[in-house]
Amino acid sequence: MTLPPAMKNNEPSSPSATHAPNKSRGSTSLSKGRNLARRCAVQALYQWQLTQQNVSDIDVQFVTEHDIKKVDIPYFQELLHQIPAHITELDAHYAVFLDRPVHALDPVECAILRISVYELVHRLDIPYRVVINEGVDMAKVFGAEQSHKYINGVLDKAARKLRTTEIQMRSRKPTV
Repeated sequence: MTLPPAMKNNEPSSPSATHAPNKSRGSTSLSKGRNLARRCAVQALYQWQLTQQNVSDIDVQFVTEHDIKKVDIPYFQELLHQIPAHITELDAHYAVFLDRPVHALDPVECAILRISVYELVHRLDIPYRVVINEGVDMAKVFGAEQSHKYINGVLDKAARKLRTTEIQMRSRKPTV
């Protein structure tokens, strides 16, 4: 199997020099571990999409063959196992915002959209803006040159549909 350029080494892809990690106070080891879990999940779901290999086998292979010390492994495993289990539901949530059928998407873009929409639907503990930002960042690392713009547009529309209450509450908050 041929991996996209950012996925060819044996460890989860790290941000390029232009995408340095956020060093703000809000950045914690938990968020860094989740960020790395998402990156691993993009790679593992890409593999699953292309090979249709059993996700449990991909899970074992990934955990044993990659350097994932800093990865939130339970979160990686949740994404890897739950996304294929909810594939029809997830695809239906964002397909209406695409300019082509889901099966015509680039496999990397498809994996990123599935992860992000999974989080929008099933992980309400993660703010929608974080979901969108993470999706865009993954597209910048793994996707084609302009795919981050496409991902941003689709996720913005999906978030407006799936997180309406959260978005409305955010717009009502007074600015400091």
